[in-house]
Amino acid sequence: MTSKTPIVAILENIRSLHNVGAIFRTADASNIERIYLCGYTGIPPRKEITKTALGAEEYVEWVHDPDIISVISTLQKGGYEIIALEKTADSRNILDIKKYKSPIAIIVGNEIEGISEAVLNISDKVLHIPMLGKKESLNVSTAFGIGVYQILNKI
Repeated sequence: MTSKTPIVAILENIRSLHNVGAIFRTADASNIERIYLCGYTGIPPRKEITKTALGAEEYVEWVHDPDIISVISTLQKGGYEIIALEKTADSRNILDIKKYKSPIAIIVGNEIEGISEAVLNISDKVLHIPMLGKKESLNVSTAFGIGVYQILNKI
């Protein structure tokens, strides 16, 4: 088996178990280290997660911790660069980043509210995926997939 990529995912208050499952599937495809399921994000075993994960939740290491601030603090102490994937007034275009230092933690947030202000404030970078159409956002699992592969390409 190949070694894990130096990336972890942090999911903050993801409502849809189907989105959680899709993120597990992408996490397996990109061979990331683990997923942190924070806040009220659903955890396996759930049939809705399995339906979209197609069993990836059995292969990807995951941790449930309701306290996202504690998770981020621990990862920062371990040398992880914390990247919040969120469109804000001050966020930077993910395509403009030339190189990332690893290891990296990628945070995605609630489908309606996004990532909490408290988490944005302690993140090392806040990045967004440019939107070319009329809508201002992507589905969270789609955004995670784009984000993780964009970052993998520049580690």
